[in-house]
Amino acid sequence: ASNISYRHFLEHKIFILKQHWDLKILSLLQSAFPAVPVTADIVEGSSELTDNFKALVARTTSLHKIPFTWHIMHSEDYEKQVKAKGDVKKFDFMHMIQVLYYVDDLAETIRFYHSLLKNNGMLMIITETANCGFDTLWKTYKKELYNDTITEYRSSGLKYEVHDIPNSFDITQCFNPSSETGECLLNFMTAKDNFYQSFSPEIRAGILDLLRNKCSSEKDGKVFFNASLSCILVYEEVHSAI
Repeated sequence: ASNISYRHFLEHKIFILKQHWDLKILSLLQSAFPAVPVTADIVEGSSELTDNFKALVARTTSLHKIPFTWHIMHSEDYEKQVKAKGDVKKFDFMHMIQVLYYVDDLAETIRFYHSLLKNNGMLMIITETANCGFDTLWKTYKKELYNDTITEYRSSGLKYEVHDIPNSFDITQCFNPSSETGECLLNFMTAKDNFYQSFSPEIRAGILDLLRNKCSSEKDGKVFFNASLSCILVYEEVHSAI
């Protein structure tokens, strides 16, 4: 390859962690292909988060040779812009880490970004795995939480493979009403700004019961939430029929 084009779609609350994933991925690409120029495009809807990411890149000397293009917009707006201009840039590698919850049409979004891959390119999607704690929570309280499970890639006709990533975290403090840490975790898991004000007492009690008894396991007096992930690798093959 004459160069490697890399694209990352952000739009996620755990932004700092994702920034470091980007740096790791870009460093691995540089190590694997030392003689090949790497370019990077970043799509992010928040100016503040983009500025934070730019500062992190500036502090990482090994990335100074990589030209970054910053698109301060949400992924769906980027899709509209590309379609309107008809100026399609192709990429060797793209990743969408816990982004697809925020788009309206999951299947169409996956197909569109798949269309931006070069021959033999790869789109990496990371999302919660089926039957993990988040999946159980969102399915049980779909009306209240308004989250969909990411399954569209299975019936898309695209070539893909799935790798499971075991993961868990301690939510013991969620069951202590006076714990600020517990409240922050509940806000995060339900995507609400204030868990205790967002739901009726009955719904709150039901969610807490589900979190303890259906979404988690207990060990040494602590409650560990099943946050296992799926890494979905979607490929673009030469002469593939999609």
